Amino acid sequence: MEQEVKYDESNIKSLEWWEHIRLRPGMYIGKLGDGSYPDDGIYVLLKEVLDNSIDEYMMGNGKSIDITIDEGVVTVRDYGRGIPLGSVVDATSKMNTGGKYDSESFKKSVGMNGVGVKAVNALSSCMLVQSFRNGETKAVEYSRAHITENPPVTASNEPNGTLINFIPDEEIFKDYHFQDKYVEPLLKNYVFLNAGLTINYNGKKFFSKNGLEDLLNENMTSEPLYPIIHLQGSDIEVAITHVNQYGEEYYSFVNGQYTTQGGTHLSAFKETISRVIKEYYNKNFEYSDIRMGIMAAIAIKVQEPVFESQTKTKLGSKDIGPEGPTVGKFIGDFIKKELDNFLHKNPETSDILLKKITDSEKERKAIAGVTKLAKERAKKANLHNKKLRDCRLHYTDAKGENLDDTCIFITEGDSASGSITQSRNPNYQAVFSLRGKPLNTFGLTKKIVYENEEFNLLQAALDIETGLETLRYNKVIIATDADVDGMHIRLLIITFFLQFFPDLIKNNHVFILQTPLFRVRNKKETIYCYSEDERIKAVEKLSPNPEITRFKGLGEISPAEFKYFIGNDIRLDPVTMKKSDAVKEMLEFYMGKNTMERQNFIINNLVVEEDI
Repeated sequence: MEQEVKYDESNIKSLEWWEHIRLRPGMYIGKLGDGSYPDDGIYVLLKEVLDNSIDEYMMGNGKSIDITIDEGVVTVRDYGRGIPLGSVVDATSKMNTGGKYDSESFKKSVGMNGVGVKAVNALSSCMLVQSFRNGETKAVEYSRAHITENPPVTASNEPNGTLINFIPDEEIFKDYHFQDKYVEPLLKNYVFLNAGLTINYNGKKFFSKNGLEDLLNENMTSEPLYPIIHLQGSDIEVAITHVNQYGEEYYSFVNGQYTTQGGTHLSAFKETISRVIKEYYNKNFEYSDIRMGIMAAIAIKVQEPVFESQTKTKLGSKDIGPEGPTVGKFIGDFIKKELDNFLHKNPETSDILLKKITDSEKERKAIAGVTKLAKERAKKANLHNKKLRDCRLHYTDAKGENLDDTCIFITEGDSASGSITQSRNPNYQAVFSLRGKPLNTFGLTKKIVYENEEFNLLQAALDIETGLETLRYNKVIIATDADVDGMHIRLLIITFFLQFFPDLIKNNHVFILQTPLFRVRNKKETIYCYSEDERIKAVEKLSPNPEITRFKGLGEISPAEFKYFIGNDIRLDPVTMKKSDAVKEMLEFYMGKNTMERQNFIINNLVVEEDI
């Protein structure tokens, strides 16, 4: 007989606001992490502080923001109005308190719920807030949301504004480190969305004159087919062009917030662009042909925006404001008028765009028969797909849940896929097994995606034929051996994505799994090492004469060991793209037919490693 579990008044707990944030940080800042990924919590803390400074600039107060990050200590100084001195404590340590409830003070702000800086406070081991207003200053210091110093108001010669200094709590963020490769894109987006704002960060200056046009130029990895169409209106700005690539690429923002998962504004934007262009040419074009290769950005301002989570990655608002039109009508009216006018006034651009659309249409029709058969084959195969060991939850199932952990491992061979399959978390982790080396797709058309069984089934497993909206896994993880053959397979898979689904990489969904090169152990302890330096340190720690094993392939690692490498301590290297990568030229050099040129490059850059 089971013992009855006690449940009475003693089981009912009331938490202080800061206790709840520290107990459930994911509700406020998404995932935690250590700074290895752009959506890790320490970057959200920085963003929460910055959003307040940006809101001041958007309201016409202050033209620059100074930021320093030094050994994990973050300092942000703006030159806005400063927090009212009598409210510094309340604004930074009382939930649901802030100036943004007053819609006259912050009409189109990002932070509307009075939580952001309080979350930073609760999740920081130390935080200093200092406000400067009209020759006076008020400072207060905290430790994990508890006041440690609260001196009175004093005189000051500093210009108006707010200074916030914080240190993320290492009890929450284990061994964290800020990385410029994630901080700098965040700051660039802020200046692109606020033309005229200067952000000074650790000695670097970020400034944009042309707003979203600069944003597209910054993120483009190939030349635009026509000059960027840049349209601006009251509370809306858009930039549009096409490039020679498959897929669609969008950047969407609301009140300065990068909505990485889109929302009502992005859906309206995509639909309206397609309809307006179709009507302009008066041809029965498919929307997919119109948008193939599109690269576009939209930024709108909304009164009291409703986001689908505290991290504000997807807009849920249907209206621009309490008395305004719907988001769809507002965007639709603007695009219909301004884009149509632009195309009429710029026939050279409209001619280039027409050619791009007709080229996409011809290719789609040319592979229509192959596509239909391949889809049917993939659908049947997926019912009994031995290549895919699926997981129970998928990224598209989110519905407000945080399913960032959903992933699919792309492996080579049965042994590696078998080890991962036995070690994985079946709720979130799927496995797709390749058969040998996949095809080199460089220079081929998308027809090959449907003709090649491996790629056809991979595309079907990911569910990305029509775009990322249906992507079934947040992380696509390439898990191949660290030897020459494994590296080659890795390059072939990345080439496939770059050729046909570049937005998968540009939106930070593709990763390389790091697996240990060595196991160093004695009778008491085992250490897995991912580099030669780690091996040397492990040998020193476990001396004398520990046993050293070098793993030559994933298939050598037992399922019992594999669970340590794909669990909470998983190490992933993101596959990223930037303008300087010149993707077409890079693929042509590494994956093209210039064999001798590549061979000479390898010979001239060869590094010989000594065997262990």
